[in-house]
Amino acid sequence: MQGFLLQATIYLGAAVIAVPLAARLGLGSVLGYLAAGIIIGPATGLVGAETEDLQHFAEFGVVMMLFLIGLELEPRALWNMRQRLIGLGGMQVVLTTAALFGAGSLLGLDANVALATGLIFALSSTAIVLQTLSEKGLMRTQGGRSVFSVLLTQDIAVIPMLALLPLLAVGGGHGDGGGAHAAPANPDAPGVKEVEAARTLIENLPGWAVTLVTLGAVAVVVLAGIYLTRPVFRYIHHARLRELYTALGLLMVVSIAVLMELVGLSPALGTFLAGVVLANSEFRHELESDLEPFKGLLLGLFFITVGAGIDFGVLLGNPLQIAALTLGVIVLKGSVLYLLARLARMHTRDRWLFTLALAQAGEFGFVLSSFSLQQGVLTAETAGVIRLVIALSMLVTPLLFILYEQLSARADKAPDPDPDEIDREAPVIIAGIGRFGQVVSRLVQGAGFETVVLDHDMEMIDTMRRFGFGGFFGDPTRPDILHAAGLERAKVLVVALDDRQAALKLVHHARAMHPELHIVARAYDREHVYQLYQAGANDIVRELFDSSLRAGRYVLEHIGLSRFEASELEMAYYQQDRAGVRELAQLWKPGVPVSQNPEYVARARSLNKDLETSILERLHPQGDAQEVEAAEEPVGYRSKDRS
Repeated sequence: MQGFLLQATIYLGAAVIAVPLAARLGLGSVLGYLAAGIIIGPATGLVGAETEDLQHFAEFGVVMMLFLIGLELEPRALWNMRQRLIGLGGMQVVLTTAALFGAGSLLGLDANVALATGLIFALSSTAIVLQTLSEKGLMRTQGGRSVFSVLLTQDIAVIPMLALLPLLAVGGGHGDGGGAHAAPANPDAPGVKEVEAARTLIENLPGWAVTLVTLGAVAVVVLAGIYLTRPVFRYIHHARLRELYTALGLLMVVSIAVLMELVGLSPALGTFLAGVVLANSEFRHELESDLEPFKGLLLGLFFITVGAGIDFGVLLGNPLQIAALTLGVIVLKGSVLYLLARLARMHTRDRWLFTLALAQAGEFGFVLSSFSLQQGVLTAETAGVIRLVIALSMLVTPLLFILYEQLSARADKAPDPDPDEIDREAPVIIAGIGRFGQVVSRLVQGAGFETVVLDHDMEMIDTMRRFGFGGFFGDPTRPDILHAAGLERAKVLVVALDDRQAALKLVHHARAMHPELHIVARAYDREHVYQLYQAGANDIVRELFDSSLRAGRYVLEHIGLSRFEASELEMAYYQQDRAGVRELAQLWKPGVPVSQNPEYVARARSLNKDLETSILERLHPQGDAQEVEAAEEPVGYRSKDRS
C-alpha cells in the first residue's frame, strides 16, 4: 500500500508541477504531461517498469475521450460539416497515410508495418493545436475552421483505424480485438474467468452467429441509449446524490467497453457510438461534466507514462537518424497539407496556418502505437522509435506556430491584390460587410436607398456576389478608395469594420475629407466608443448594447412585468445609459485606464445610482415624473455640432 501511495504521489506531483509551467510557457498541457513523464522516468529514474501496467489502465481515458467526442457530434452537425469532413479531412488522412506508407516502403519497412506507421503519423495533436488556436485567436479564421474540421475528421478516423490495425498483425494475429481499453485483467480477479469463458464461447460460434452477436451488441448500445437513458436518469435523480450521476456515467462507459470486448469490437467504437446516440439527449451536459475530470486525469496519466517510457537511449544512440525521421514526417505531412490548402483556395496566411498547425504527429499516435504493439503489428523497437518521433514532433509544435507568425507577417507585407474599380456612387457608403454590416446594408437597400459596399476581404465580397449583393473589393481606410467611392458627395458613412484601429483610422480620414458627413460607427466596447467619439463619429453603436437590452426586456416580461412595463424600463435604461456614456466621454483620457481615472470613476458611480433611480421612477411613477421623462428627447452619442 505504501508503495502505491508513493507512486501516486510521484505521478500527481510531477503533473501538478510540470503542466501549469508548460501552460504558462505556451507549450500546452500535453507537452507538460510528456515532460513530467520524462523527468520522473528517463531523467531521474523515480519510476520504472510499473509504467507499462499503468499505461494499460490509463488508456481507458481514450475510451472516455471518444465517448465525449461522440456527445459533441450531433448527427445533424456532422451532416452540415460533411463537405469539409469528407473532403478536406478525409483527403488529408488518406493522402498523408499513402505518402507515409510510400516513404516507409522506400525505407525498407514491411508493407503492413509501413501502413500502420502511415496511419499513426497521419493524425495530429488535437489537444495542442486547438489550445494554441484558441490562445492566439485563430479559431474564427478560415484556416482555423479548416484545421478544426481536419482534427475532427482525424478523431473520427481513429475508430476505423483501431478496427483495421489488428488485421495488419504479423501472422494474422488479432490480439484482443479491443482498442484502447482498461488494464489487463488479473486472472484471479472475480468475474475474469466468466468473462473469458463468454469471449471464448462467442469466438467458437460459426461465422454467421458471430456476425449476429456483433450486430446485436451494437443494436443493444443504440437502443439502450435511446430508450433506457431517460428512465435510468430519472431513477437516479430521486436519490438527489451528486455522486450517483458520476457513478452512472462511469457505469455506462465501462459496461459498453466490456460488451464490445466480449464480441471482439473496439471499446472505443462502442463508446463513441453511444456518445453520438446521446448527443441530442438532455443528459448530455450532465454526462460531460461528470466524466470530463476522469478523462482528463486518465489521459494525463497516459501521457506521463508515455513520457516515462520513452527510450532516450535510442535517441542518444542515433540522434541524426531520429532527427531526420522527425523532420521527414513534418515535411511530408506539411507538403500534403499545403497541397490541400491550395486546392481549397485558401489565402496565403490561412494556407500556412493549415499547413504548420497540423504538420506534427498527435497524442492518438501514442495510443495507436501502443495498440499496434499489443496486436503484434509493430515490434517493440519500431514502436519505441515511433513514439520518440511523435514526442519530438509535438515538442517542436510551438516552433511551427512561431514560423507561421513570421510567414504571416511576410504575407501581410506582400502587396494586396489590386482593388476593384469603383464605377458608381451612392448616398450611403458601408465599410465592412461582416455580420454587422450585412444587416445594415440589407435594411438600407430594402428601404429603397442605394449603397456602396467596401470590404478588404475578397472572399466575403465573392460570397456576397453569389447571393446577388453588390460590393467592391478594396481597403476602406485608404483615402483613394474613399474618394473613388464618392465620399465627398455621400450623406452617410457606416463604419462596420472588425479591426478597432482600422475603424478609428477610417473615421479620422472620413471626418477630414468631409466635415459635414454623418458617420455611424460600430464600437467594440465603451473605451472604443470614446475613441470613435473623439475621432469624429456622430452615432456610435456598441456591438451588443441593443441586443442585450432586448434580452433584458424579455427577462422582465417573464418574471412578472407586463410587456408595456418592460418596454418602459428598457427605454429608461436606454436613455440614461446613452446620456451617461456621452458624459463620461468628456472625462475619458486616452492611454489612462478608466479604473485609474478618479474623475471618471466618481462620475460613473454617480451615474449608476442615477440609472437605478430612473428605472425605479419609470416603474413606479410619482406625480408627473413619467410624463416629464416621456417628453424628453432620447440622447445618443450624437454630436450636435456635427449633425
